[in-house]
Amino acid sequence: MGILAFLLWRLGTGAFLDGLHVINGGTLFAAFGIGLLTTVFSAWRWCLVARGLGIRLPMGNAVADYYRALFLNAALPGGVLGDVHRAVRHGRDVGDVGRGVRAVVLERTAGQIVLVTVGVTVLLARPSPALSHAHLAMIVQAVAALVAVCALVAWIRSRRLPRRSRSTQLSRRSRSTQRVRGGGARCVRPFPMCDSGCSPAPTGRGS
Repeated sequence: MGILAFLLWRLGTGAFLDGLHVINGGTLFAAFGIGLLTTVFSAWRWCLVARGLGIRLPMGNAVADYYRALFLNAALPGGVLGDVHRAVRHGRDVGDVGRGVRAVVLERTAGQIVLVTVGVTVLLARPSPALSHAHLAMIVQAVAALVAVCALVAWIRSRRLPRRSRSTQLSRRSRSTQRVRGGGARCVRPFPMCDSGCSPAPTGRGS
């Protein structure tokens, strides 16, 4: 609101009224369609990243959460609180906040990489006089290296995290099977015939 008030004070209402007169039904429909497509594709990208990390994310929930995140990013200061909200919310829903946050971080990183790549492509297609060819070549090389590194890191993490989660579950199950379900005592290993969850019967005393 402060920025809008400053623009109104500096430019007056004429600039805003002229802009509103240019907008028509076709422009609004095109803007709505483009926004819907970009949001759906972004939510689909989030689903792919989450699936790669071994957590479930339905497409419908992803689209709804993405729209909520976009609104919070625009309404709240910082521009990232909506992403933080959807990361923590999804992590709590699946029971793993850490992987929920990593999914959002990787998804947003991939989006920024695509944005930078498209920007560099536009600069190459329509060169700007402010940038020399040497600077453009350096930018292209830096972006290509960044894309390769991020893709490699995402691929490695997507392969390691499910294995770690499965190994953690197996270790927890193996520890739980060693506990006694009845009185809380542990099974004594030197007695091979001892069932899990029971102690060996004491031997009788001789007369």
